[in-house]
Amino acid sequence: MESCACVCFTLVGPMTLVERDGALAEARFGEDVRNARLAETPLLQKAARELLAYFEGECKSFTVPLRPEGTAFQRRCWEALRRIPYGETRTYQQQAEAIGNPRACRAVGMANHSNPLPIFIPCHRVIGKNGSLTGYAGGIALKEQLLHLEARKKG
Repeated sequence: MESCACVCFTLVGPMTLVERDGALAEARFGEDVRNARLAETPLLQKAARELLAYFEGECKSFTVPLRPEGTAFQRRCWEALRRIPYGETRTYQQQAEAIGNPRACRAVGMANHSNPLPIFIPCHRVIGKNGSLTGYAGGIALKEQLLHLEARKKG
């Protein structure tokens, strides 16, 4: 099936949302509609509304259907990310333990790096075991901003 994309203008800049096979497949930082037809489908409109509401602190969990493409290991890692509650963080070690592979910290980090749906699948909630902020596709400053947003709006 053909991919459709729309650009959503958020508080942290534009994000491109990509729908494939009736679900949200990618969320890209910036305006990047490569390999997709520009369109505002009902699903993409809903995803954009939820994303904007997230940045306003009003959406703490997303309801739009997600279908990220990746290996079985990556998908297990991304499912573990989705179980991290809004406003909380986990370490890479805790995420590795959550998927039943406590020695896979580095592999978990690589899977998080490959997450095609940042924010929707909250890899920004994973931090170093010493509490340090580590890599993020949108940059460390954005990761810090997202964590602060969630901390302020958690209650």
